[in-house]
Amino acid sequence: MGKQTHTVSINFTGGIISPGYLQEALKIAATAKVAEVRFGLRQQLLIDVPVKHFKQFSQQCKQHKIAFHEPELNHNITSSYPAAGIFTHGNSWLSEGDYKDVFDLFDYTPSLKLNICDRHQTFTPFFTGHINWITSEHAHYWHLFIRFPGTGQLLAWPELIYTNHISRVSRQIETLLQTADVNSGNLYERTKSSLEYMGRPVKEELEVPTFHLPYYEGFNRYENSYWLGIYRRDELFPVAFLQDLCAICLETKTGQLYATPWKTIIIKNINPAHRPLWDYVLGKYRINVRHAANELNWQVEDNSEDGLVLKRHIIRHFDKEDVRTYGLCFSVHMESATSEFGSVVIRKQENKYNSKLKYMQRYDILYTPGFNPNSSTLIPFRENVSKEHLGPYLVSICKYFYEQASEANPLQDLMSSQQSLSHIKPPERKVHQCKQCMSVYDEALGEAEQGIAAGTAFEALPEDFGCPLCGAGAEVFEEIGESTLGY
Repeated sequence: MGKQTHTVSINFTGGIISPGYLQEALKIAATAKVAEVRFGLRQQLLIDVPVKHFKQFSQQCKQHKIAFHEPELNHNITSSYPAAGIFTHGNSWLSEGDYKDVFDLFDYTPSLKLNICDRHQTFTPFFTGHINWITSEHAHYWHLFIRFPGTGQLLAWPELIYTNHISRVSRQIETLLQTADVNSGNLYERTKSSLEYMGRPVKEELEVPTFHLPYYEGFNRYENSYWLGIYRRDELFPVAFLQDLCAICLETKTGQLYATPWKTIIIKNINPAHRPLWDYVLGKYRINVRHAANELNWQVEDNSEDGLVLKRHIIRHFDKEDVRTYGLCFSVHMESATSEFGSVVIRKQENKYNSKLKYMQRYDILYTPGFNPNSSTLIPFRENVSKEHLGPYLVSICKYFYEQASEANPLQDLMSSQQSLSHIKPPERKVHQCKQCMSVYDEALGEAEQGIAAGTAFEALPEDFGCPLCGAGAEVFEEIGESTLGY
């Protein structure tokens, strides 16, 4: 049977979606009998257009200046822009305006995957691109990491690069990587010799924050407004639903939507007065926005129904066993050893027997060092596992993760520190005592009858100071510990 649909991608640079532009694209899709669309791992819109309506779809897109591509040929520039303001931790110099300035620099469409990320967030993966830009501690200077196409090899650029030169450096690197004799050993030198740009030496390596995936679904309060995250279990968004979302955005002057690397969308800056509109449209299409956290921390290849089936199978087992997965990210590879983001990877083995029987399929379970999902190094945990046994083995690796995390035992450290502190006596307070009558001068109290204010140091007493009891001068007093006074 011939192919029934043709999949196209509409790129949204950095994941930023104009409601008006999306509304027009959805209108064209609906005319071509498309009922549902998806968002991809690279923050793009994926549309499965029926083959018999593809010519009509293409003509209307051209007429309305809606650019679409083959998903595997033109990769969207991904960014952590959707996380700005709601998932960004620390004092970042990267503002939403700075992101847009960077995007505006690109006067060409990258043919390689390109990521632009704030180092203070863990919502958008850092190294899933071929050219990965990450903010440094110096304002408007960026770390650069190159992942060579078809490999997991990562090259850390020895210089930080100035914001205004990100596009030209990216373009030159793309050009050089198409040259057969360019490799990790000479890419930097070849780039430096062929292009001028502003840089400064890297003096401190990039410190990637500990991975934490924020709960990115549902209504969430932020300052004086709300943001809304929408996740779909089957990755399918009804076209009519998205059209209504666009209509609300345009009506309420909500200027942007955001596609995320988790195949979801986020709407920010929702006025509390407008929340009933959003509640209405969610209810109208029966959109659930409160899924369990262990269902949200997954990366599945685009266009992979088998991957989604496997994910749902494992999540059912997690729910049954009441498994905690906080701090972990799972990745499913059904087609090839791609660069998907994940601390635990479920990879389908090549079918050695050319069998189409699903029960013959086997999987490998791998994990990254330290369970850092940004690492490209994979450590085998179990190999040649059947689908039925994936759940129990993944429960085991979750337990292994928490066992490793508990080795440091911060609770014991806290108790030990408190216990040790309980044996440490604070420095003893000193007072001065008259050797003749045992009267005491306490600096904290002073001597009001002689006009000496509280807090007056013994060394600052006036020359005519006398013991209030026997009249002896200051030279008769000696410094002693308060504990020796006996009261």
